[in-house]
Amino acid sequence: MTLRIGSRDRFEELAGRGWLRYSKFMRTTNDTVQKTIPANEIKRRGLSVIDKALKNGPVHVLKNNEPTYVIMAEDQYRELAKRYRKSYLNRIRHSLKDLKQGRVRPHTAQSLIDELHLEA
Repeated sequence: MTLRIGSRDRFEELAGRGWLRYSKFMRTTNDTVQKTIPANEIKRRGLSVIDKALKNGPVHVLKNNEPTYVIMAEDQYRELAKRYRKSYLNRIRHSLKDLKQGRVRPHTAQSLIDELHLEA
């Protein structure tokens, strides 16, 4: 999951005010804008470029012109981890409920292959 700056109109408004300094590295997807920075830019300018970019949410780092890493602030990471754990626990609860109500039956890999008429 990545957080995005917002709509293209909002991006143009911020870029027009000079608030987004690395707009030449921005990529658009489904009318949203992702903050991206080439790895060489970080190497050249140091961590200050990341600190500035993080003010607008997580940053995608490009290596060989491909998104390779995502950098996010600690509080955003903790929120993401909290949501992941909550989702994981909910999946476990639903699985246990299915098991208790008999909607699950044990299988081996071979019995599943046989039931689906597949070749091993």
